[in-house]
Amino acid sequence: MGSVRKASAWLGLVDDNDDERYYDDDYAEGQDSGDAWVTDPRVKVASETAEEKGRRIGTVTPDSFRDARGIGELFRDGVPVIINLTSMEATDAKRVVDFAAGLTFGLRGTIERVATRVFLLTPAHTEIISGEAAGRQTDGFFNQS
Repeated sequence: MGSVRKASAWLGLVDDNDDERYYDDDYAEGQDSGDAWVTDPRVKVASETAEEKGRRIGTVTPDSFRDARGIGELFRDGVPVIINLTSMEATDAKRVVDFAAGLTFGLRGTIERVATRVFLLTPAHTEIISGEAAGRQTDGFFNQS
């Protein structure tokens, strides 16, 4: 597989024929057919009830850049993702942020820094409501201009 094909497969733009590297060898055929990356304890997604109503948010705490695939798959499915990079090395964290910025640009979403080394990726159809604008009034006691 060529490097362009590998990059395209890694980004999810084409089918990856090397799926066996992402799944456990001990996978039993009779079990649930969910994806292997969902069982990763670093990736959390809301319950099925929230999925039915379209109110899911994924939280990911990657250990290395290899965990970026889980971020991309969640975001590609239209799920807002919170990325916590506090446990990563600075160089890998920068790579994940660069990946996330490209991901949000390519899928017309947004990326927002929530806290130090914590980012929120929101798909195009998601609206972020900030509590600051609702709490402030333009006329009142504190507006002395």
